[in-house]
Amino acid sequence: MKPLASELFILKHLWKSGSQSIGEIHNAIKIDLGWSRSSSRKTVERMVDKGLLNVRDEHGLNIYRAQAKKIPTLAGLIQSFAADVLGLDGPLPVSNLVKSQLLSGDELAELEAVLNAADDQQKKNG
Repeated sequence: MKPLASELFILKHLWKSGSQSIGEIHNAIKIDLGWSRSSSRKTVERMVDKGLLNVRDEHGLNIYRAQAKKIPTLAGLIQSFAADVLGLDGPLPVSNLVKSQLLSGDELAELEAVLNAADDQQKKNG
């Protein structure tokens, strides 16, 4: 599933920070997104419905965690960007992402492997 820009913002926050309550999520994103608490809550609930997040009850408080895995989600977005925006037939080189603050060195290597495997599969099917 391809998350919307605002959903990706929340996912990136949860990938970095781990499981959080809606209050913690809202406090982290409210300035950047300019949202009210109800907007944050509605978006998070919609993300649960879409399968991007999961929720568990902890002492009467809903705690949200990213269910969408970081590398496959980013790989899908990168593939879409490379094809739809840049018109590339193959994957965008991961070397372009080396300075990303979102990905560690190991995650960059994993992302490159996922993108290359998807490109190989597309060539087989294409």
